[in-house]
Amino acid sequence: MRTTNLYAPTLRETPAEAEVISHQLMLRAGMIRKTAGGMYTFLPLAWRTIRKIEQIIREEMDEAGGQEICMPILQPAELWQESGRWAVYGDEMMRIKDRHQRDFCLGPTHEEMITDLVRNEVRSYKQLPLMLYQIQDKFRDERRPRFGLMRSREFIMKDLYSFDKDVEGMNESYRRMYNAYTNIYTRCGLEFRPVEADNGAIGGGHSHEFTVLADAGESSIAYCSKCDYAASDEKAELAVIEAPAEETYELEKVATPGTNTIADLVDYLKVPVEKTIKAVAYQTDQDQLVLAFVRGDHEVNEVKVINQAEGALELRMAEEEAILAAGGCPGFMSPIGIKEGTLILVDATVMEMQNAVAGANEKDAHYLHVNPKRDFKNVVVTDLRMVSEGDPCPHCGAPMKMTRGIEAGQVFTLGTKYSEAMGAKFLDENGKEKPLYMGCYGIGVGRTMAAAIEQNNDEHGIIWPKAIAPFEVIVVPVNAKVPEQLSLAEEIYTALKKAGADVLLDDRKERAGVKFKDADLIGYPLRITVGPKAIEENQIEVKVRRTGETFKFAKEDYLEHVMEIFKTL
Repeated sequence: MRTTNLYAPTLRETPAEAEVISHQLMLRAGMIRKTAGGMYTFLPLAWRTIRKIEQIIREEMDEAGGQEICMPILQPAELWQESGRWAVYGDEMMRIKDRHQRDFCLGPTHEEMITDLVRNEVRSYKQLPLMLYQIQDKFRDERRPRFGLMRSREFIMKDLYSFDKDVEGMNESYRRMYNAYTNIYTRCGLEFRPVEADNGAIGGGHSHEFTVLADAGESSIAYCSKCDYAASDEKAELAVIEAPAEETYELEKVATPGTNTIADLVDYLKVPVEKTIKAVAYQTDQDQLVLAFVRGDHEVNEVKVINQAEGALELRMAEEEAILAAGGCPGFMSPIGIKEGTLILVDATVMEMQNAVAGANEKDAHYLHVNPKRDFKNVVVTDLRMVSEGDPCPHCGAPMKMTRGIEAGQVFTLGTKYSEAMGAKFLDENGKEKPLYMGCYGIGVGRTMAAAIEQNNDEHGIIWPKAIAPFEVIVVPVNAKVPEQLSLAEEIYTALKKAGADVLLDDRKERAGVKFKDADLIGYPLRITVGPKAIEENQIEVKVRRTGETFKFAKEDYLEHVMEIFKTL
């Protein structure tokens, strides 16, 4: 490919709409252009990278036993109604009607469709295990699309679905996919962590997110400083903090005017924050009131809350009327005196507290000497709090650290959630009918590209890992108007192509500075410069984009050296 034939309209200024580095650089490097909110056209450079990521994915999926198919994007509502998700998936689903007023959606995911396909074809355990995957567009009507490809309404996803005869088989498929994902992100040249994650609306059993480490990442990750435990902040398990033993006292109500925050309460009563109990009130999308209680210096993990509210998909802050109707008082709440029928969640650490301070469920009043094991009735005790730096690892007890990352892929066990709902059954070795055990495994292809940029950039532009760079090397004649320079650049370009390199020739009659800036902006891993010294002194300059190292080689043996450098990239 020659740059004179390449459609890559670079920009010198950063568009105001772009908030994160990947979005800024993809726009500036002429890789994408916005069509509408959360919708982008991929230009040639981006599409080359997308195809390289897809190829790596295909190779690893095939190696793990996957078979590629292609399912329709347009999905009939009947399948979603059968699984029970049509009414509960939420506003992210893009729903449409055909000319006959039949309901369809643009697929946000394909669990229903793949289950329908397999249930009509797989009848016997002899046909299992089975792994089917596709790489295809998905659609989700994000409330606020932002950050370019990181949160868009149309995106490319690889989704593989596994079908097995039992739990052991499902877990083996999960293990194979976990290893395949590890290979994919390693081959893409990315620094990543598999972290325990919440399954969310997709349902099912255990799950891991494959998170590309980057400061701009939307995910917060907790990881152990000693063992290999890592989890998203939404999923991180937290050990119970035991309170020191002390003599307990009788419950006492005291006036606490104007203390409707923990900070105000601590200041007024002169008690340690570790002795206070914080209340947060929610309502679900089904209008169920949920009261969550954590220690005063801890934060509530809303994912853990919603997982305790059966059938709930979303939470919102509770309305005052709902709190009052349950016997509570905003700003002064505790489980004491709340009417039966309210879902009361209490963090396990709170239950270990002694002589604590909690709301009295009346304005400007709190209880002293609260002993939850004695005083709290009809509550659900669970892990509710959000992890923070220094919390003990649930596996080994060492302090945990926090970092940020971008969720680029996720693996799930689904169990029989969809097969039972949709009647996807098979006959086992004894002729007994059983539901299929399923797994689901997704990779955001465009998101992986964006994550790679977030992790690999500097003040000059993108620094592509070689495996997914749009071109591995660019050959730049300093002055393409000089026939000798252009001719030698052509020679080098041809030799690299024959050697198997993915190479671009910048044959534009632009100033050298312009071409160098574009090369750095787009981020080609290797730049070969053909200037006056190449002609006069037989010296060809090779620059490594990531390190900035520059090498000079003789024309007779440059190719050997370049191919050796390639191995290190």
